[in-house]
Amino acid sequence: MSPEGKKLWNIIVLGFGFMFMFTAFQTCGNIEQTVIKSFNSTEFHGSGYTSMAIIYGVFSASNLIAPSVVAVIGPQLSMFFSGLLYSCYIAVFIYLYTWSFYTASVLVGVAAAVLWTAQGNVLAINSSDSTIGRNSGIFWSLMQFSLFFGNLYIYCSWHGHVHITDLDRQTVFISLTVISLVGCFLFFLIRKPDPEGSSAPEGAESLLPSDSSDGTTEGASSLLTPGFMFAVKACKMFVTKEMLLLSVSIGYTGLELTFYSGVYGTCIGAMTRFGTDAKSLIGISGICIGIGEILGGGVFGLLNKSSRFGRNPVVLLGLITHYVAFYLIFLNIASDAPLAPEGGTDLEAFITPSVWVALFCSFLLGLGDSCFNTQLLSIIGLLFRDNSAPAFAVFKFIQSIMAAVAFFYSNYLLLHWQLLILVVMGFLGSVSFFVTEWVAQSSRRDYDRY
Repeated sequence: MSPEGKKLWNIIVLGFGFMFMFTAFQTCGNIEQTVIKSFNSTEFHGSGYTSMAIIYGVFSASNLIAPSVVAVIGPQLSMFFSGLLYSCYIAVFIYLYTWSFYTASVLVGVAAAVLWTAQGNVLAINSSDSTIGRNSGIFWSLMQFSLFFGNLYIYCSWHGHVHITDLDRQTVFISLTVISLVGCFLFFLIRKPDPEGSSAPEGAESLLPSDSSDGTTEGASSLLTPGFMFAVKACKMFVTKEMLLLSVSIGYTGLELTFYSGVYGTCIGAMTRFGTDAKSLIGISGICIGIGEILGGGVFGLLNKSSRFGRNPVVLLGLITHYVAFYLIFLNIASDAPLAPEGGTDLEAFITPSVWVALFCSFLLGLGDSCFNTQLLSIIGLLFRDNSAPAFAVFKFIQSIMAAVAFFYSNYLLLHWQLLILVVMGFLGSVSFFVTEWVAQSSRRDYDRY
């Protein structure tokens, strides 16, 4: 196999590995609050929202140590062991205990930081300036297909179920655990790229140990240097004018990530007025979100290269799309749906609840999310082209912190208050993005001049 063919093979394997892992994990996150409400045990006192808040909170803090872990054991083993921790978290639902549930949440938060740092490293060392866009698109598309398969399985398994029995729960989570483990072992199919003719894109640095290491104590201790320098660069980058402006937009993506990946599915499952299929509709909702994500990622990823109007129209479209979704959700879903007990809510919404409106909102949530994320990734790559790794670490740090905050308040706030927070933050985030885009356009003109 040619060097370029080997690199493409690695990207495809990477994408399939993440597709299997997140088929399991994203499906788990989508249904876990509904499953916990159905769990009949006086000894279990966990909350799916609290668990996800812990995961994202630990994830944000662990971004500072993840580069050192990847530097010491390499990206392949980093992804494998991180994937095992993801699988353990999913397996906890087979026999639920409060202590194991929250312990696994902490471990997955650490694993997530290591996993995504290693993923970025593999993508960088298998790409050049001319292939980074193609490779990122291949990886994104393969990973987003995870939203289809797991949620389709949930729909088929829970179709017509009013109550999720222990057998239903165990069957689903045993299957999801096996799927996640398949993704872990796929990482061993990634091959070491040939050193000759390989060039990572500008601004990307490999976290792999140098071949020139002499094996001495000094050489071994130098493996920790990437993590320390990475943290220093990330802290300096966080206080730059551009990143402070973008932090509002990034923070909004963290809040809406929480809403579409956990809260909204729970709301749909709690709507008894949707009939006996309310629980299985969580799966269809996840599929609709995935369709929106993939469609938006493909269209707006290409549009970003071809449009002369910049990124602002795409972000504006994303804001409008989300506002339409929020308004329809406000009308269609009862206000206590996020906090309703296992039996669901019988409260009236402002209109007669419609399954089709609910699923259309799922699609809009995914489409709007892809609008914001594709443009944020693009503008960060432009503004911080020489220090892209710490810039994207700051992106993940802010996003995960806000996701943790959102999962925490989801335990207490009614739906209309959560939607109000999203509306306000969406407006502020869009305005801050528009200002940053003007800075980016000026930077591009200066860059092209030289």
